[in-house]
Amino acid sequence: MIKNWRNVVAIILAIVLGSLLIYFGTDGFHAFTEESARTYQLHQEKPLFPRVMLEDNKERVYPFSEFEDKYVLITFFYTACTDVCPVLEMNFAEVYDQIPEKYIGEDIVFLSISFDTKHDKPAVLENYRKSFGSDGETWRMARIPNQTELDNLLKKFGVIVIPEGNGHFQHNSAFYLVNRKGYLEKVMDYEKVDEAAQTVVSVLEKEAGE
Repeated sequence: MIKNWRNVVAIILAIVLGSLLIYFGTDGFHAFTEESARTYQLHQEKPLFPRVMLEDNKERVYPFSEFEDKYVLITFFYTACTDVCPVLEMNFAEVYDQIPEKYIGEDIVFLSISFDTKHDKPAVLENYRKSFGSDGETWRMARIPNQTELDNLLKKFGVIVIPEGNGHFQHNSAFYLVNRKGYLEKVMDYEKVDEAAQTVVSVLEKEAGE
C-alpha cells in the first residue's frame, strides 16, 4: 500500500515538474513553436515602426510617416513567390473587403511591402497589385530601396527572410497591424481571414466609441 502511494506521489511530482519546465520554457505556455514564440515576443514588445523611405507602385517616394495618425495593416511579400505570397495577398484582399468603407483611407490603410528590392520595382508592383484588386491608394504595394532600412524593419517585426539563391526566398507570413502612433499593435494569422478582419474592426470601433 505504501509502495503504491509512493508511486502515485512520484508520478504527481513528475507531472508537476514537467509542467513547470514547459511553462517556463514557453513563456507561460504561450510559445510552443518558434513562430508563436516570435509572435508572443512582438505582442509584448510592440516595436515602433522604424524610419524608412517607401517607393510605391506609382513611383511615389515618401516616409512611413505619410500614414501618420492612421492604422496601417501590413504584409511582407515578394512578387516572384508562387506559393505563400499569392494566398497571403488574396487573404489580405478579403480582409480589406470586410472592413467598413467608412474606415478605409480615413482610419486605416493597407500596405504590402516587398522585401525583394532588386526585382520588385514600381512597374512590377503596379502590375502585381492589379491581380489582387488593390486600388494603389488605400491599399498600396511598395518596396524599401535602402537595404539597411529594410533589414532593420524586418528584424524589428520578426520577419524572417532567407534567400534561396534562385530568386526565391523562404519567409514567414502574417498580418501586422500598426497603430496610429506607429507601434505594432497586433500580429495575426494570415490564414484566419475572418478572425483578422474582426480584430481590426473591433479596434476601429472601440476607438470610435461604437
